[in-house]
Amino acid sequence: MTAGRIQARMDALQQIGRKALIPYIVAGDPTPETTVPAMHALVAGGADILELGMPFSDPFADGPVNQRGAERAIAGGTTLGGVLDAVRAFRADDADTPVVLMGYLNPVMAMGERVFCERAHEAGVDGLLLVDMPPEEDGVLVRRARELEMDLIYLAAPTTTDVRMRAIGEATSGYLYYVSLKGVTGSSELNAGDVSRKVDAMRAHVQVPICVGFGIRTAEQAAEISKAADGVIVGSVLVSAAEAHANQPEAVPEALRQVLAPMREAMDDVQAGLTS
Repeated sequence: MTAGRIQARMDALQQIGRKALIPYIVAGDPTPETTVPAMHALVAGGADILELGMPFSDPFADGPVNQRGAERAIAGGTTLGGVLDAVRAFRADDADTPVVLMGYLNPVMAMGERVFCERAHEAGVDGLLLVDMPPEEDGVLVRRARELEMDLIYLAAPTTTDVRMRAIGEATSGYLYYVSLKGVTGSSELNAGDVSRKVDAMRAHVQVPICVGFGIRTAEQAAEISKAADGVIVGSVLVSAAEAHANQPEAVPEALRQVLAPMREAMDDVQAGLTS
């Protein structure tokens, strides 16, 4: 099996001593036409991998900011098919940046698990992160995704036990998403020391890169987390930027780039300081 885009990107970053910066936005927020320009703007701002949210009417693991992003996307007419169309359009000008779809099982089941996997693969999707799919699941969706060499990315939390972590580590490919805080997306009170200790402990059970998300809002926080993690995932602060420009959607891509670029610079600066 050849390395997919996610593994290839992570390997390349490791070789140059750089940590992955992984932004999350909701597809179709604030309008369907915004999504592809926003994806390109995030890459221009320093993104290594893109997480694209599949809007769902009951995003129970998301905080208010991301919930409102999903509501705007759905109100604007974004469907799961439209999300896949956006990835396909992005691929017309970017064949290299990995794209991960993040969301919930319900819309996938409605489309059909096999059909979804095949359409996602054809569009250029590299990984799936379905927050309500347990690592023990081994049905049609999991089997077909693996046959198509799409990575299945799972979540771990501060409360995850060692036994559970081993199961997650065995199921995960691409990277593991470590939820650094208890609660929903957009939570605050990030403690970099706690994150560092937990990431170090997780490495005994996880062979893939460990990327940390939830609560990262500033360049300083991104840089601090990047000292311990293989990647930094940034979501709610970007969805907030989209919300702030919802009435001027053409301004959203540049607003997202301006949020992300200082994080990229700060992360690179701290890595340069650690290796100098």
